[in-house]
Amino acid sequence: MSLLNPQLAAFAAVLDEGSFDGAAQRLSLTPSAISQRIKALEDRLSQILILRRTPCEATEAGQRLLRSVQQMRLLEAETLDDFHVDAGSSGPTTVAIGVNADSLATWFLAALAELHDRHQVLFDVRVEDQDHSSNLLRDGSVLGAITAEAKPVQGCSVKKLGVMRYLPVASPAFVARYFADGVNAATLGKAPMLVFNRKDALQRRFMHGITRAKLAPPTHYVPSSTAFVEGAELGLGWAMAPESMLAKNVAAGTLKVIAPNRWLDVPLYWQCWSIRSSTLAMVTEVLVKAANKGLRQQR
Repeated sequence: MSLLNPQLAAFAAVLDEGSFDGAAQRLSLTPSAISQRIKALEDRLSQILILRRTPCEATEAGQRLLRSVQQMRLLEAETLDDFHVDAGSSGPTTVAIGVNADSLATWFLAALAELHDRHQVLFDVRVEDQDHSSNLLRDGSVLGAITAEAKPVQGCSVKKLGVMRYLPVASPAFVARYFADGVNAATLGKAPMLVFNRKDALQRRFMHGITRAKLAPPTHYVPSSTAFVEGAELGLGWAMAPESMLAKNVAAGTLKVIAPNRWLDVPLYWQCWSIRSSTLAMVTEVLVKAANKGLRQQR
């Protein structure tokens, strides 16, 4: 059973699945029926809402609509549950959350496991750099996000979670080869470094904090938190990684902190839509509790 307008349900399904065919399969309709519903919705609002590409994407107008539809879907699920009505094919409540890869690899999954175990909530996790994850709230993709942005996105509330500390590390052999003369502009400019992706600015922030120089060292792009640490361990380059991921490696001597008295602290926040939702309140409570254990807390 669904309380949502069929046109809005089709609109959300297309963006969830990335295609008209995927939406049709999900809603047990034909692609033609999905297309007709989207066209009717666009005619009704006098706006193009979806860019027909692979995958399908929301236009600016579609993003505004998606933000409202995401909230409607969550409140719909809670309303049906309150009336003890079977949600049918829609199943348990699914919450879309944006999170940075390092949180996902360290403290975040424990919170999701607790929420699923206690409340049978399902999650659609979107991985995005903490400096950019608030954009997922702006475009309506998610209901909440782990972000480095303290200023609330319009329509959202903010909770401070704590600080993720990043340490600069490399293998002992790499340190001996590239940093025998210390960590400075000359050595950092030549030493290969590992970067998660082209949005990842941590390494450059660290270098700028030490040298105040614009450096262009050789760079490997490795978009995996665990492979990132393993790559540093294997001598592929130096990297900035969360201290919680490094304790065993540093203790075993397979990784070495290249500048023992230098690090980067990245404050993390939970932003979610300011709506009267028991599900979002519950997610917020559990995430804050998990962050209290998994992140540094500054008093």
